[in-house]
Amino acid sequence: MQWNNASEFFAMGGYGFYVWGSFGLCTLAMIAEPLLVCQRRKRAIKQIQNQLN
Repeated sequence: MQWNNASEFFAMGGYGFYVWGSFGLCTLAMIAEPLLVCQRRKRAIKQIQNQLN
């Protein structure tokens, strides 16, 4: 597929909303997952420390 300008590239032949929305959701998940894992880890460590005291 060839695009003549940037707007055609971003439109993706009429599927731009689906394509860019999918990329956006994937990026959001890839950023959120490590943050949530770190948060759960800290909570688990704190809970274990409270049980040991």
